[in-house]
Amino acid sequence: MTKTSGHSTPVLVIGAGLAGTEAAWQIAKAGIKVTLVEMRPHKKSPAHYTSDFAELVCSNSFGALSSDRASGLLQEELRFLKSIVIATADSHAVPAGGALAVDREIFSISLTKTLTSNPLITIERREQKIIPQEGQITVIATGPLTSEALANDLKRFTGLEDCHFFDAASPIVEGESLDLSIAFKASRYDKGDADYINCPMNKEQYIAFRDELINAEQALVKDFEKESANYFEGCLPIEELARRGEDTMRYGPLKPIGLWDPRWGDVKDLETRREKRAYGVVQLRQEDKAGRLWNLVGFQTNLKWGEQKRVLRTIPGLNKAEFVRFGVMHRNTFLESPKLLKPSLQFRERTHLLAAGQITGTEGYAAAIAGGWLAGTNAALLAKGLDPITLPDSTMIGALTHFVSGQTKSQGGKGHFQPMPANFGLLPELSERVKNKRDRYGAYRDRALKDLSKTAQELFPQSEKILNFAVKQSHFNKN
Repeated sequence: MTKTSGHSTPVLVIGAGLAGTEAAWQIAKAGIKVTLVEMRPHKKSPAHYTSDFAELVCSNSFGALSSDRASGLLQEELRFLKSIVIATADSHAVPAGGALAVDREIFSISLTKTLTSNPLITIERREQKIIPQEGQITVIATGPLTSEALANDLKRFTGLEDCHFFDAASPIVEGESLDLSIAFKASRYDKGDADYINCPMNKEQYIAFRDELINAEQALVKDFEKESANYFEGCLPIEELARRGEDTMRYGPLKPIGLWDPRWGDVKDLETRREKRAYGVVQLRQEDKAGRLWNLVGFQTNLKWGEQKRVLRTIPGLNKAEFVRFGVMHRNTFLESPKLLKPSLQFRERTHLLAAGQITGTEGYAAAIAGGWLAGTNAALLAKGLDPITLPDSTMIGALTHFVSGQTKSQGGKGHFQPMPANFGLLPELSERVKNKRDRYGAYRDRALKDLSKTAQELFPQSEKILNFAVKQSHFNKN
């Protein structure tokens, strides 16, 4: 690491979502003053409901916990790197089978209190309309809902139009309004506790429900035209899935495989279970620690609110459901990052300007946090007069940042670069071929954690002094 000169001006972080929250914390943890700018509540976004930091909009789940799954590996890497956001998620987890899901209200309130009480972090509730001048170390973490004024200034600065897609959030219902004489509690394949509420459908009910979805009236969204809709494939509205084919939902969020109601009988024979199981199953995941609120898994929707209530109440077990939040659709903006960013998440044309989170074209909560960690860490290093870092592409964080910066397989042409979630396809091939998928993913994981630990020790020989890195006390080295 090369040291040049220090930096006395506070680092600026724009946006207090997942990425901005993580970035601000990492900067402050390094002993650097940081100003965190958040436009809410003075200017609202199309999807947020509160003014708290790191508000989870679409879902309360961070994905699978198991480290031989892509999302689980990303979470493990963030635990190793002492992510404040993942640590807070772990502290406020709710039952979700093999996934990390949180009580989203308590989660966001907790992070807001943590950052607000840090003496090195100054919170400014205002809209940042322009990119700061050269020399100001800045992390842009405004997410896919960047304000129009700042988005326009980014276009001016980059000389490129933004990319976009349309995203949607799922409805949430009151637990007491669910009919458990019809619905049942279970996790898929009976793994762990019965953490999900499941609403079973026979074929007739399923077909009728699909017909209602297809024919229901949609809400109008600014700049949205049905004939040219650009959805993110990983978060399709349920009505769009229904249009794609009669069985599409049954191979997606309404998949009945592995879900069995004990009231159907204690059947051990697998063939008999296949014959007797439901034709389709709607799952609900616990939203809060008390179990009063439940969200419909995979039910992102752009239906009008009245239509949502009418159509979703045709699902067995939801006939009297009380909705505390309806699904909404919104436009998500992201940068054409392969043309703009380095793997350190610095802009190529202005090295003191960094970007993090979903605005860079990563997809998913954990990926946003990862970008915030790297951008925040590099902003702190720049403020200390040190060289920024990159992480090896054999790690999930490194693979994502290399992808969005155009260093790997990404397509940088206009109209081709699309948001990318964590997945093992981003990682370099193993030195030796492993045929079994679970073993192969386990090998990817082992290599990633080994390389991350090695890289941390090489990059931060004085980590305790520079960034409070605490490698020796890491979660990984304990296990």
